[in-house]
Amino acid sequence: MDCKTANDLLPLYFDGELDRTTSREFETHLDACVDCRAALIELDALRQALREHAPRYSAPETLRARIQKTAATMTAGTSSRRRPSRGLALAASWVLAFAAGGAMMTLWNHASSSVDESSQLSRDLFASHWRALAATSPIDVVSTDQHTVKPWFAGKVATAPVVQDFSDQGYALIGGRIDYAGNERVPVLVYRHGKHLIDVFVLPQAIKPDTMPVIDKPIQSQGYVLDVVMLGGQRAAIVSDMGSAELERFRGLLSALR
Repeated sequence: MDCKTANDLLPLYFDGELDRTTSREFETHLDACVDCRAALIELDALRQALREHAPRYSAPETLRARIQKTAATMTAGTSSRRRPSRGLALAASWVLAFAAGGAMMTLWNHASSSVDESSQLSRDLFASHWRALAATSPIDVVSTDQHTVKPWFAGKVATAPVVQDFSDQGYALIGGRIDYAGNERVPVLVYRHGKHLIDVFVLPQAIKPDTMPVIDKPIQSQGYVLDVVMLGGQRAAIVSDMGSAELERFRGLLSALR
């Protein structure tokens, strides 16, 4: 199985809709393909974020009745099962996209009131993390190899960050990306711990105090936490929804790097 086929089958596998034979072929491909494994991880992270934070609404009975009436009309006069039209599938994808976008907008709106107003940086970092969760891919370079991720940052930011994979300790490096905070380009290391996606923002050394205020204590917002750590001599910020013990252990691993 190649990556194109695996990418087409990813939503079906994720929803448990593949037959056993195809599932085994898909899983065999996953074992050998870092990119497709990362895509599955990202999809799971998005579902987890939506499940925990998306507002839930009940469809009005009038809408339910209209849908049932339309479905009855469409199926009248035919005894064969037809696949959904491309237009209907496209419409469904737009509904999902709006739902994801609405969930992330809800998080951002709540954050504006729940995060310390004196720290624009903290708001930027939370917003960046939530955008990544809602994006098709929260990673620009997908790799578990620190020797691939670190060189990728060269030339894109002022100083390439220290990169280390902690898979043996349960915190797997899955890639990195470039983001913005306080109007500055910031390298972001992306890790995975169980079902938790972790962003490590390595803050630029030459920053203006009024552009990037100092964060001197952990900040919480909507079930997510932001904490600071020194990473190889550079100030970094961790954003995730991990528990305090898991976060502290990860923080210790990062702070030990030189």
